[in-house]
Amino acid sequence: MCNCGCNTCETKGPLLTEGKVKSLLSEGLQYHIDKQVPLFETVYRIGSEKHLALIKEARKMYSRNVIDLCEEDEALIGTHLGEFALYEGESVPLDLPMLNEAYYEVVANLGDKKTKENLDSFEEVQDFMNKMVKRNAISVDVTKFGKDKEQTIKYNWAGDKWEQVSKSDINESELDEAEFKGKDVPLNKPKRGGSKAYYVYVRDPKTKKVKKVSFGSGGLRAKIKNKEARNAFAARHNCKNKKDRTKAGYWSCNLPRYASALGLGANMNTFW
Repeated sequence: MCNCGCNTCETKGPLLTEGKVKSLLSEGLQYHIDKQVPLFETVYRIGSEKHLALIKEARKMYSRNVIDLCEEDEALIGTHLGEFALYEGESVPLDLPMLNEAYYEVVANLGDKKTKENLDSFEEVQDFMNKMVKRNAISVDVTKFGKDKEQTIKYNWAGDKWEQVSKSDINESELDEAEFKGKDVPLNKPKRGGSKAYYVYVRDPKTKKVKKVSFGSGGLRAKIKNKEARNAFAARHNCKNKKDRTKAGYWSCNLPRYASALGLGANMNTFW
Protein backbone atom coordinates (compact mmCIF):
# COMPACT_ATOMS: atom_id res chain seq x y z
CA MET A 1 0.00 0.00 0.00
CA CYS A 2 1.31 3.46 -0.83
CA ASN A 3 1.83 6.20 1.74
CA CYS A 4 -0.55 8.76 0.25
CA GLY A 5 -3.58 6.48 0.59
CA CYS A 6 -4.57 6.34 -3.06
CA ASN A 7 -3.39 2.73 -3.59
CA THR A 8 -2.18 3.61 -7.08
CA CYS A 9 1.32 5.02 -6.62
CA GLU A 10 4.49 3.60 -5.12
CA THR A 11 5.62 6.47 -2.90
CA LYS A 12 8.27 5.27 -0.44
CA GLY A 13 10.51 6.72 2.22
CA PRO A 14 14.24 7.39 1.73
CA LEU A 15 16.36 4.43 0.58
CA LEU A 16 19.97 3.92 1.65
CA THR A 17 22.22 3.24 -1.35
CA GLU A 18 25.36 2.30 0.59
CA GLY A 19 25.16 0.20 3.75
CA LYS A 20 28.66 1.20 4.89
CA VAL A 21 27.64 4.86 5.39
CA LYS A 22 24.79 3.98 7.75
CA SER A 23 26.82 5.20 10.73
CA LEU A 24 26.93 8.68 9.20
CA LEU A 25 23.18 9.17 9.45
CA SER A 26 21.31 10.81 12.29
CA GLU A 27 18.80 8.83 14.31
CA GLY A 28 15.95 10.76 12.68
CA LEU A 29 16.96 10.09 9.09
CA GLN A 30 17.72 6.46 9.90
CA TYR A 31 14.22 6.11 11.36
CA HIS A 32 12.65 7.44 8.14
CA ILE A 33 14.71 4.93 6.14
CA ASP A 34 13.96 1.96 8.40
CA LYS A 35 10.22 2.70 8.66
CA GLN A 36 9.88 3.87 5.04
CA VAL A 37 8.43 7.22 6.10
CA PRO A 38 8.72 9.90 3.38
CA LEU A 39 10.24 13.23 4.41
CA PHE A 40 7.03 15.05 3.54
CA GLU A 41 5.28 12.91 6.17
CA THR A 42 7.98 13.55 8.75
CA VAL A 43 7.47 12.37 12.32
CA TYR A 44 8.77 15.73 13.56
CA ARG A 45 6.67 18.82 14.13
CA ILE A 46 6.75 20.98 10.99
CA GLY A 47 9.17 23.87 11.51
CA SER A 48 10.85 22.38 14.59
CA GLU A 49 14.64 22.32 14.88
CA LYS A 50 14.71 18.54 14.34
CA HIS A 51 12.47 18.82 11.27
CA LEU A 52 14.65 21.46 9.63
CA ALA A 53 17.83 19.57 10.52
CA LEU A 54 16.35 16.40 8.97
CA ILE A 55 15.63 18.13 5.66
CA LYS A 56 19.08 19.73 5.58
CA GLU A 57 20.75 16.39 6.28
CA ALA A 58 18.66 14.57 3.66
CA ARG A 59 19.59 17.21 1.07
CA LYS A 60 23.29 16.68 1.80
CA MET A 61 23.04 12.89 1.67
CA TYR A 62 21.00 12.99 -1.54
CA SER A 63 23.58 15.24 -3.23
CA ARG A 64 26.25 12.65 -2.32
CA ASN A 65 24.11 9.79 -3.71
CA VAL A 66 23.93 8.20 -0.26
CA ILE A 67 20.12 8.01 -0.34
CA ASP A 68 17.39 7.81 -2.98
CA LEU A 69 14.16 9.76 -2.57
CA CYS A 70 10.63 9.58 -3.94
CA GLU A 71 9.41 12.32 -6.28
CA GLU A 72 7.68 14.31 -3.53
CA ASP A 73 10.77 14.28 -1.32
CA GLU A 74 12.98 15.31 -4.24
CA ALA A 75 10.77 18.36 -4.70
CA LEU A 76 10.98 19.08 -0.97
CA ILE A 77 14.76 19.10 -0.77
CA GLY A 78 14.82 21.13 -3.98
CA THR A 79 13.58 24.07 -1.89
CA HIS A 80 15.61 26.03 0.66
CA LEU A 81 13.79 24.39 3.58
CA GLY A 82 16.29 23.76 6.40
CA GLU A 83 18.36 26.82 5.51
CA PHE A 84 18.27 30.21 7.25
CA ALA A 85 18.78 33.82 6.21
CA LEU A 86 18.86 37.20 7.92
CA TYR A 87 15.71 39.32 7.68
CA GLU A 88 15.61 42.68 9.47
CA GLY A 89 18.41 41.51 11.74
CA GLU A 90 16.81 38.17 12.63
CA SER A 91 17.60 34.66 11.41
CA VAL A 92 14.50 33.19 9.75
CA PRO A 93 13.90 29.77 8.14
CA LEU A 94 13.54 29.75 4.35
CA ASP A 95 10.63 28.20 2.45
CA LEU A 96 8.88 27.16 5.66
CA PRO A 97 5.12 27.09 5.02
CA MET A 98 3.50 29.46 7.49
CA LEU A 99 -0.18 28.85 8.08
CA ASN A 100 -2.14 32.04 8.42
CA GLU A 101 -4.59 31.15 11.17
CA ALA A 102 -5.88 34.72 11.45
CA TYR A 103 -8.77 36.20 9.53
CA TYR A 104 -10.83 39.33 9.87
CA GLU A 105 -14.54 40.05 9.81
CA VAL A 106 -15.25 43.70 9.09
CA VAL A 107 -18.71 45.24 9.44
CA ALA A 108 -19.21 48.78 8.16
CA ASN A 109 -22.26 50.73 9.33
CA LEU A 110 -23.72 52.80 6.50
CA GLY A 111 -26.53 54.70 8.19
CA ASP A 112 -29.35 52.17 8.50
CA LYS A 113 -27.49 49.58 6.40
CA LYS A 114 -24.48 47.36 7.00
CA THR A 115 -21.83 45.84 4.76
CA LYS A 116 -19.76 42.84 5.88
CA GLU A 117 -16.56 41.35 4.46
CA ASN A 118 -14.34 38.45 5.55
CA LEU A 119 -10.69 39.29 4.83
CA ASP A 120 -7.32 37.53 5.19
CA SER A 121 -4.95 40.38 6.09
CA PHE A 122 -4.98 43.72 7.87
CA GLU A 123 -3.90 45.39 4.62
CA GLU A 124 -7.17 44.16 3.08
CA VAL A 125 -9.01 45.53 6.11
CA GLN A 126 -7.47 48.97 5.60
CA ASP A 127 -8.36 48.97 1.90
CA PHE A 128 -11.94 48.00 2.76
CA MET A 129 -12.22 50.79 5.35
CA ASN A 130 -10.91 53.34 2.86
CA LYS A 131 -13.54 52.23 0.34
CA MET A 132 -16.24 52.61 2.99
CA VAL A 133 -15.29 56.27 3.46
CA LYS A 134 -16.58 56.93 -0.07
CA ARG A 135 -19.85 55.26 0.90
CA ASN A 136 -20.20 57.52 3.95
CA ALA A 137 -19.60 54.83 6.55
CA ILE A 138 -20.34 55.95 10.10
CA SER A 139 -18.38 53.27 11.97
CA VAL A 140 -16.55 50.02 11.38
CA ASP A 141 -16.17 46.96 13.61
CA VAL A 142 -13.04 44.92 12.90
CA THR A 143 -12.94 41.46 14.51
CA LYS A 144 -9.74 39.42 14.26
CA PHE A 145 -10.18 35.68 14.74
CA GLY A 146 -6.72 34.29 15.40
CA LYS A 147 -4.89 31.29 16.75
CA ASP A 148 -4.13 32.99 20.07
CA LYS A 149 -7.05 35.32 20.67
CA GLU A 150 -10.12 37.01 19.28
CA GLN A 151 -10.19 40.79 19.25
CA THR A 152 -12.80 43.33 18.18
CA ILE A 153 -11.95 46.99 17.59
CA LYS A 154 -14.58 49.64 16.85
CA TYR A 155 -13.64 52.65 14.71
CA ASN A 156 -15.62 55.84 14.11
CA TRP A 157 -15.06 58.13 11.12
CA ALA A 158 -13.89 61.50 12.47
CA GLY A 159 -14.20 63.47 9.25
CA ASP A 160 -10.61 63.03 8.12
CA LYS A 161 -9.54 59.69 9.62
CA TRP A 162 -10.73 56.58 11.45
CA GLU A 163 -10.49 56.83 15.24
CA GLN A 164 -10.45 53.82 17.57
CA VAL A 165 -13.20 54.11 20.16
CA SER A 166 -13.22 50.67 21.83
CA LYS A 167 -11.45 47.31 21.95
CA SER A 168 -12.41 43.96 23.43
CA ASP A 169 -10.43 40.73 23.73
CA ILE A 170 -11.24 37.07 24.21
CA ASN A 171 -8.24 35.25 25.66
CA GLU A 172 -6.59 32.14 24.30
CA SER A 173 -8.28 29.65 26.64
CA GLU A 174 -11.73 30.93 25.73
CA LEU A 175 -10.96 30.73 22.01
CA ASP A 176 -9.23 27.33 21.97
CA GLU A 177 -11.89 25.48 23.96
CA ALA A 178 -15.62 25.88 24.37
CA GLU A 179 -18.71 23.92 25.36
CA PHE A 180 -20.89 22.15 22.81
CA LYS A 181 -24.00 20.31 23.98
CA GLY A 182 -22.68 20.03 27.50
CA LYS A 183 -19.13 18.88 26.75
CA ASP A 184 -15.83 20.71 26.34
CA VAL A 185 -14.56 20.72 22.75
CA PRO A 186 -11.51 22.23 20.99
CA LEU A 187 -12.22 25.01 18.50
CA ASN A 188 -10.82 25.31 14.95
CA LYS A 189 -9.07 21.91 15.13
CA PRO A 190 -10.39 19.50 12.47
CA LYS A 191 -10.72 15.81 13.34
CA ARG A 192 -11.58 12.66 11.40
CA GLY A 193 -15.00 11.06 11.77
CA GLY A 194 -18.58 12.20 12.18
CA SER A 195 -21.31 12.17 9.54
CA LYS A 196 -18.71 12.91 6.83
CA ALA A 197 -14.97 12.29 6.60
CA TYR A 198 -14.05 15.12 8.99
CA TYR A 199 -15.57 17.55 11.48
CA VAL A 200 -14.54 20.68 13.37
CA TYR A 201 -16.04 22.85 16.11
CA VAL A 202 -16.16 26.59 15.45
CA ARG A 203 -17.60 29.65 17.12
CA ASP A 204 -20.12 31.51 14.98
CA PRO A 205 -18.97 35.17 15.04
CA LYS A 206 -22.57 36.33 14.64
CA THR A 207 -24.23 34.36 17.42
CA LYS A 208 -21.07 33.61 19.48
CA LYS A 209 -22.39 30.05 19.78
CA VAL A 210 -20.34 26.94 19.03
CA LYS A 211 -21.39 24.75 16.11
CA LYS A 212 -20.13 21.49 14.63
CA VAL A 213 -19.22 21.57 10.94
CA SER A 214 -18.93 18.25 9.06
CA PHE A 215 -17.09 18.23 5.75
CA GLY A 216 -15.08 16.22 3.24
CA SER A 217 -15.10 12.72 1.79
CA GLY A 218 -12.72 9.81 1.41
CA GLY A 219 -11.78 11.06 -2.05
CA LEU A 220 -10.08 14.10 -0.54
CA ARG A 221 -7.64 11.85 1.32
CA ALA A 222 -6.75 9.91 -1.81
CA LYS A 223 -5.88 12.97 -3.88
CA ILE A 224 -4.31 15.32 -1.36
CA LYS A 225 -0.78 14.78 -2.78
CA ASN A 226 -1.97 15.36 -6.35
CA LYS A 227 -1.24 18.99 -7.30
CA GLU A 228 -3.44 18.92 -10.40
CA ALA A 229 -6.35 17.49 -8.40
CA ARG A 230 -5.90 20.18 -5.72
CA ASN A 231 -5.86 22.98 -8.30
CA ALA A 232 -8.94 21.60 -10.05
CA PHE A 233 -10.81 21.31 -6.75
CA ALA A 234 -9.84 24.85 -5.72
CA ALA A 235 -11.02 26.28 -9.04
CA ARG A 236 -14.22 24.24 -9.12
CA HIS A 237 -15.20 25.22 -5.57
CA ASN A 238 -13.99 28.84 -5.75
CA CYS A 239 -11.72 28.24 -2.73
CA LYS A 240 -10.09 31.68 -2.78
CA ASN A 241 -13.43 33.20 -1.79
CA LYS A 242 -14.34 30.62 0.87
CA LYS A 243 -13.61 32.57 4.08
CA ASP A 244 -16.52 31.64 6.35
CA ARG A 245 -15.27 29.14 8.93
CA THR A 246 -18.79 28.17 9.86
CA LYS A 247 -19.27 26.59 6.42
CA ALA A 248 -18.07 23.18 5.23
CA GLY A 249 -16.66 24.71 2.04
CA TYR A 250 -14.01 26.66 3.95
CA TRP A 251 -12.67 23.56 5.71
CA SER A 252 -12.76 21.37 2.59
CA CYS A 253 -10.81 24.02 0.67
CA ASN A 254 -8.22 24.36 3.45
CA LEU A 255 -7.84 20.66 4.25
CA PRO A 256 -4.13 20.48 3.21
CA ARG A 257 -3.30 23.08 5.88
CA TYR A 258 -4.44 20.63 8.56
CA ALA A 259 -3.13 17.45 6.91
CA SER A 260 -0.80 16.49 9.76
CA ALA A 261 -3.52 16.58 12.42
CA LEU A 262 -5.76 14.44 10.19
CA GLY A 263 -3.13 11.81 9.45
CA LEU A 264 -2.79 12.86 5.80
CA GLY A 265 0.91 13.70 5.80
CA ALA A 266 2.71 17.01 6.19
CA ASN A 267 0.80 20.27 6.30
CA MET A 268 0.76 22.21 3.04
CA ASN A 269 0.14 25.93 2.79
CA THR A 270 -2.20 25.61 -0.17
CA PHE A 271 -5.86 25.43 -1.08
CA TRP A 272 -7.34 22.17 -2.23
